[in-house]
Amino acid sequence: MSKISVIGAGNVGASCAEYIGMKNMASEVVLLDIKENFAEGKAMDLMQTAALNGFETRIIGSTNDYTKTANSDVVVITSGIPRKPGMTREELIGINAGIVKSVMENCLSHSPEAIFVIVSNPMDTMTYLAKSTSGLPKNRIIGMGGALDSARFRYFLSMALNAPAKEIEGMVIGGHGDTTMIPLTRFASYKGVPVSEFLSADQLADIKAQTMVGGATLTKMLGTSAWYAPGAAVADLVHSIVCDQKKMMPCCVSLEGEYGQNDICIGVPVVLGKNGWEKIVELDLNDGEKAEFAKSAEAVRNMNSAL
Repeated sequence: MSKISVIGAGNVGASCAEYIGMKNMASEVVLLDIKENFAEGKAMDLMQTAALNGFETRIIGSTNDYTKTANSDVVVITSGIPRKPGMTREELIGINAGIVKSVMENCLSHSPEAIFVIVSNPMDTMTYLAKSTSGLPKNRIIGMGGALDSARFRYFLSMALNAPAKEIEGMVIGGHGDTTMIPLTRFASYKGVPVSEFLSADQLADIKAQTMVGGATLTKMLGTSAWYAPGAAVADLVHSIVCDQKKMMPCCVSLEGEYGQNDICIGVPVVLGKNGWEKIVELDLNDGEKAEFAKSAEAVRNMNSAL
């Protein structure tokens, strides 16, 4: 059984640890945080649900002791601060880049063979940073954004169709941002039938718009970023890796010519297995979708330039 470390015991990190535990995909989950006793408390609270929820994964907490993360198969990085009012994106990138770089170095020193899943924002840029500074093979660095955005897309489609979300396929590619993500309505289907058979062009345009501001909508409603769906998206991604499931999902990965892009980490469909991301799936995009993807890549590059 696998060992998984989750760095950052906030809402997203703790939800991620909970879903990993409940799926019984790992023998041990280490939850690490810089705040004294915070991760230990979250781990204890989660472990006290084990008898009720019937899982056997051992969840342990640690205050900044990276030796506890040794020999992890997968490391999930949720660390970083959210953007605050008046803060420029360059300031956010500067602070979170320092945090992510430090976390990567500490984790790699104890788990040199680990696969890294990046959740910290801005996610595409933090994934690019991890890929550029770690020296790891590109298949072992994965940004989570597309898995979450696609789940939100399927939710909005399910609401419009009045159908179970699990019967709907839909994916979001491009950057993980309100203006950079690309919900692919043309590829979406309900039990294999194109959703355009059930929904009008106006309805699909509305669903696309709702998906793109899905995260921002929740932040306005909650006063903070969402955590249940992000935690579940990470757990689903990790599950495919540690159990070698070969699931296909959109993730932020390093492109070297695919989709006409180089020297960038951005969301595209990939197959996930025991080696990390194992294959990039190149979709046959039409001219409009290609233009949207190129525009999204340009926006991600602009963000990366702040590094």
